[in-house]
Amino acid sequence: MGALRVLRGFFACVGRRSGPARGEDGGRAAGSGPAATATFAAVVTSLLDRLQGVEDGRAEVYRELESVLGRDESRLQSSVVDRVIAVAFEDLQAAQGATAAVRTDASGVLVALARSHLHEVVSVLQGHLKAREGTSQEFVLITLRDLAARYALQCVPFAETTLSALRGALSEAGSSRLLRAACGAVEQWCRGISTYFRQREKCAFPGLGAAQLCAPVCPLLRYVGRSWRRCQEEEVRQAVLGAMGAMMGVLLHAEQHRQRAWEQLLWLLQQYRDVREPLGVTTSLSCFLEAVVGARTLVPRAQLLAINAAVHQQLCDEIEPPSPQHRAELCRCAVLQAQICPAETIAFLYCKLRSGSKADRVAAVEVLQALVRSDAAETREKLPLFAKLVQSVCGDAAAQVRMAVLRFIGELLRSGAPGCSAWDVVAHVFSEFSRASGRLASGSLCAVEAREERAVQRLCGHVLGTLDVSAGGVAKLLWPRLLRYVVPAQHAGMLVPLCRCLCALAERQESAGREEEEVAPEALEPVEQGGEQKVPVVAAVAPHASGGRGAAALQLLQALPSTIHGAVGARWAAEIPLLLQHLAGTTASSLHVAEWESLLLKFLRTSLEVIGSEAWTVGLSRELSQQLGSSPRLSWEKRFLYKALGTALAACGCLRHVQEQTLRYLREANYLELWQAQGMISVVSRCAESHFQLALSSVKAFVGTLKPQKVKRPGCCCGQLPEVRGELSRRSGAEHNTVRTRATRAALMVAYGRMALRAPREQLLAHVGRDIVGNVLQLYREGRQDAQLRLSLVQSVTEISLAIGAVGACPRFELRRKRELLQTLLEVIQEEPQESPVHPRAIVAIEQLSKLKPHLRREEKRNLLAQCCQGVVRLRGPEQTAKEGETGAAAPHASGVHALSLRVLGQLMAALLRAEPAPVCFKDLVQVLRRWLTSAHACERERALQVCVQLLGAYEDRREHRRGHACEQFGSLAGLLGPLTCDASAVSRRRAATCLGRLLQIGAKTTDEAAWSSEIGCLHERLNAVTSESLLTTSTNIAKLVCKSCPAAQATDFTSAIVESLLCARPMGVWAAGRWMLTFLGERGEHIFQEEVPQMVTILSSCLRSTRQSTPRGLVLRALFLLARSHQQPVLDSLLQKRLPMDSDMVELWRSLARSTLGCHILVHLTKQLRAAGKSSHSRDCCTQELGSSQAALEPRTMTRALSEVVVVVRSKTLVQHLLPSLLPSLLGQVSETLGEEMALSLGELGSDDTAGRLFVEALELVLARCLEERWLRLLREQGVWASLADPQAHTAGVCLLVSVLLRAELVPQRLVQSFFPWLDSPSANLRLTATAFFAELVKDHLVEKRKLLKPLLKALLERSRDPISTVRQMAMRGVGNMASGAPTKLRGHRAAVVEVLCRGLEDVAGAQVAAESLLALVKVLGQLKARAVGSALADIARSTRAFLGAEEEVLRRLAFTLYGTLASSASGRRSSFSREVEEVFPSLVLHLRDPAPAVSDVSSFLLSADLQKALWCQQSCGAAAAGMGLLASLQSSLTVRQ
Repeated sequence: MGALRVLRGFFACVGRRSGPARGEDGGRAAGSGPAATATFAAVVTSLLDRLQGVEDGRAEVYRELESVLGRDESRLQSSVVDRVIAVAFEDLQAAQGATAAVRTDASGVLVALARSHLHEVVSVLQGHLKAREGTSQEFVLITLRDLAARYALQCVPFAETTLSALRGALSEAGSSRLLRAACGAVEQWCRGISTYFRQREKCAFPGLGAAQLCAPVCPLLRYVGRSWRRCQEEEVRQAVLGAMGAMMGVLLHAEQHRQRAWEQLLWLLQQYRDVREPLGVTTSLSCFLEAVVGARTLVPRAQLLAINAAVHQQLCDEIEPPSPQHRAELCRCAVLQAQICPAETIAFLYCKLRSGSKADRVAAVEVLQALVRSDAAETREKLPLFAKLVQSVCGDAAAQVRMAVLRFIGELLRSGAPGCSAWDVVAHVFSEFSRASGRLASGSLCAVEAREERAVQRLCGHVLGTLDVSAGGVAKLLWPRLLRYVVPAQHAGMLVPLCRCLCALAERQESAGREEEEVAPEALEPVEQGGEQKVPVVAAVAPHASGGRGAAALQLLQALPSTIHGAVGARWAAEIPLLLQHLAGTTASSLHVAEWESLLLKFLRTSLEVIGSEAWTVGLSRELSQQLGSSPRLSWEKRFLYKALGTALAACGCLRHVQEQTLRYLREANYLELWQAQGMISVVSRCAESHFQLALSSVKAFVGTLKPQKVKRPGCCCGQLPEVRGELSRRSGAEHNTVRTRATRAALMVAYGRMALRAPREQLLAHVGRDIVGNVLQLYREGRQDAQLRLSLVQSVTEISLAIGAVGACPRFELRRKRELLQTLLEVIQEEPQESPVHPRAIVAIEQLSKLKPHLRREEKRNLLAQCCQGVVRLRGPEQTAKEGETGAAAPHASGVHALSLRVLGQLMAALLRAEPAPVCFKDLVQVLRRWLTSAHACERERALQVCVQLLGAYEDRREHRRGHACEQFGSLAGLLGPLTCDASAVSRRRAATCLGRLLQIGAKTTDEAAWSSEIGCLHERLNAVTSESLLTTSTNIAKLVCKSCPAAQATDFTSAIVESLLCARPMGVWAAGRWMLTFLGERGEHIFQEEVPQMVTILSSCLRSTRQSTPRGLVLRALFLLARSHQQPVLDSLLQKRLPMDSDMVELWRSLARSTLGCHILVHLTKQLRAAGKSSHSRDCCTQELGSSQAALEPRTMTRALSEVVVVVRSKTLVQHLLPSLLPSLLGQVSETLGEEMALSLGELGSDDTAGRLFVEALELVLARCLEERWLRLLREQGVWASLADPQAHTAGVCLLVSVLLRAELVPQRLVQSFFPWLDSPSANLRLTATAFFAELVKDHLVEKRKLLKPLLKALLERSRDPISTVRQMAMRGVGNMASGAPTKLRGHRAAVVEVLCRGLEDVAGAQVAAESLLALVKVLGQLKARAVGSALADIARSTRAFLGAEEEVLRRLAFTLYGTLASSASGRRSSFSREVEEVFPSLVLHLRDPAPAVSDVSSFLLSADLQKALWCQQSCGAAAAGMGLLASLQSSLTVRQ
């Protein structure tokens, strides 16, 4: 490749010599020197050498060789030529070894070589064809085709032999590719022959006769014709058609073969029905007709008609319309046919125009357009005739025909034909444009028809825009006609090309002077007379349409300044370029219409001031009024004309004319038509710029003509008499008048606001209160307050507020009716439907009005904002509109209203925030939004978030951020916004994240910490995730960032806000709120202030009671655990403040805490608290207990209830056992305190017949259930210990049974014993009783002796034996008696004290139970002590016991007899002294053998039969003994019988 580039550069240095001149014999003279020829040959030889060694780059070398051969015409040596041909033919014949690209380039080399060596190349090609090597003939045929196409005339001498060779190639063609190549070669060689017949005089070689050249063509035509019927491939057919057409054209030049050509023509026309692509047939037909023109032969009539019919039919085909290329070829055929037979062609076209179908008429006009475009001498003289023919179909209604006529007119005008004068073609173009505009404005067209009419409009503009005014005679034709179409509004769409033409004509006039052939002076008279005020208006109106109408109109003004008015030339020369510069680079969509209108009106105002003529201004206003009447009713032009009229009146110095025009438009306007009402407002308001008081007085005078009118709605008139129906019709007319009056009031209200905006500032404040605001409110209240009137009120108040605000600072001015206006606007918001556009506009009015004096109070602002939020946020969303079936334009309209309402609501908040100290107002705004941020409706949350974004942005910019002063609403907003990061709406999630980011930026400005808003921005995109887990993870990450910046002092606010989201019904909202709450407690739990904890506990507890769902309950319980982990005592104290009954929620809460890792700590804390409560209750005086005993008892009971739930689920059983010495005394003490006491509060867990101690008994039971084995628990249940403990009558028995089981279970440690000693001295009798019972049972166990507890216990019992309460004394006696079992060895050492106490108990007359217990104790003690140990006390015991033998109580009698038996056993050594006691008691024993109590009689019988029997035998008196024995025997026999 590098060598090839070097060779290319070398050849470029050689240069190119001029070609040799041809001699008379057609050869070349030696035109180049030997050196040049040698260099040329060297280059070619080098390339040939390169070809022999290159395989991959052969195609590039061939292209280089072709370029070299094509640049120089010098002849090469024969050896070089032969070598080139040999190398090229080698690749042409290499069917398998060379690519198609290489073979194509090799063919190109041969074609380039033929430029100077045609004979050699053709001879070789002919020889190859004659050899008939079919495998490599394709590129040979292609090369022959290219030779004939490039060197047509030079190839004619070889035509005869070549065509003969091609005849053989066709016969041997075995594939479609070879056949196509052969047909292409035949076509090009025959075309070359036809070219020779047309240009034979230019050829240098001897002339050849037509017969000689046609001789080889005729058999070739016959063969191809026969072969055609066997071809089925479309490509082969097209190739054969091309060859046939070329051969038929050649045969026309020989008389003997002409008939065959005409015969083949009919066959050719028949192919339109058979081929798929008719373009090939038309191309062959065009070639044939060119030959007919060149041969100048007559066409048979049959063939002529056939050609006309075939071509016209193809042009009219609506099923398969011809392509643009095919249509152009058909038109060319028609033009050729018109050159051959002009009269017949015109007659044929006239027939089609007159009676043909729509397609026929379109095709005929199209052919006439082609004839005009051909510019042939034969057709140019007939142009007036063509125009007349087309004019006959100008009234055709078909859009296709109209467009065809317009295209013909455009071609006619471009040709500068004289036929235009006979027909006003310009008028027809504008007429068609107006016709299409009118049909489009009617609105009755279908989509297809509308598309066609718009196409007609575009074509009209194209025809006018492509005019060439420089053509001769066109300027005279256009100028007087075009000027008439500048002003009419129906031609506004043609303004751009129209102005272009007029500007071109003006430039032509300026350049050419006053010559006759150019624009005549009188041609400008229409502009000066009738159009001097019209052109500026057109320039102003034009920008409202697309297509650059404004620039075109301004350029026209710039071209004709002196024609309008002589005074404006210099001013327009300076201002119009600036206006054009403003339009440069803008489109109809990018142009700011209001700004552009303002510039144009300013341009008009300055132009009028420059003119300075009152008469001219009055005339202009009248001209504008006239144009208003002719312009379209809903066009931009008409709206702008009203503004221009108002501007003209403002510049007018004739006040009378101004007032007349103002009152005229006030009276004549049809206020039911919106465009007329807006036009009146434009006129009056712009007039007020210079004539404010005059405009106010005019409007006030017109308002005075309006009367408030109330008309009832007429009822149904069906079945009424004619007189009644007439009355109803009159009422309907009256109601119509009322509607019109209402529309009039609405327009006048808007007019007042617009006048205030345009009023001079120095005059506005003096009239705004009385003459403007007062009249607006009066108009509103006197009319029916429908949507139109409300919208007008809102618009008027907004504009009035803006006008007052634009005046600037005025300390003395206050709008006295401001609060009245605000109240009215709030009523409007409440009364309007939800999708009404009044809502956002009313809020804008409130925003502007709130800025004026007098300022609102804080409460007024908060209420104002709350009502605005309720009116906006609660609007129906697009999804609700879709659910209700509203489709079409309703949904986009509602969406637009929502977006606008939310945006203006945010602006209102920002305005209120700027009006007073930020923290105070910000707090109120957050409280207003709080309700909507936690709404159950997704659309309401989404809108509230949008408002919140705006609010936080305004607060961040407005607030004076001071270090150390945290944002007071940070916690509340974080709690409200955090869960919304997992909202169902992706829009809400992103907005919530945006709000949190701004909140962090606000918080960062008050601290030294860095803002985390950028990290939230990084997480922003992840909120678009579709999985719930991904959203929760992202939300948790955001929560970690936000909670780091949340002030600890706002923990309660955060919790309160987060709980609101936690109670929502949205699953994702619940999880998100829970995650945020747990994250906050995990990140900031230790920093929460102690005083905040009770409120947080209250909030979380209330949340737990408010929901029954498992998910939020679990999250709340987890949050309470985290809070208790950081602040255990405050949390537990807060929970213990909850009043009973303890509901299921509190039960679940206590159990949840107990199951956690804090369970042991909570149990210890509750134990301490309960113990402390017990001590404090033990120390209280009885008189103080009576004062609010219910509240005093509440706290221990609450702790006990909590303790019960904790003990049930606490994990550590060992801990419970360890705490038993503290728990048992506390609970048992509470049981003792409540013995016989009615519950002070209605505890739901206890029945009405339950004792107050049941709560503590159940707690004690649960505690022991975690300490004792199941067998001991079963024993306690079987013995009824729990019921006994709560029963005042059986309490002591229950205590004793409980202590006995604990002793057996070895659960009575020293600490437990020590806990009961203080009770013995307690002022509470119940506590003394419980402790005494506990010790009474305790002394039965040997544990007392082991732990050396006998002395303190005995001392305590002896002291309690003197207790004023008999039950306590009873338990003391029992304890003393139980010492015989617990410490029998130590009893003897304390016998005196024991016997003394027990004897004193026998003498206790206050309580029989005490005496009974003393008797029983004596039985136990005397069972361990002998009479000797008792000493003299034995007699005293016997005497005291004797007193109970006749007691009424069975137990006393039984125990007395039992004690006697014990005494008798212990007194065996002192029978003499005890025998007297027996003698005294013997009668009682005998008597009580028949005691009604079986137990007493049994004891008496036992005594008589055992012990007394021994005593009686020892008596000294045998008679008495014998009598006693006999009596005893009889009593025993009777006792036996009774048993």
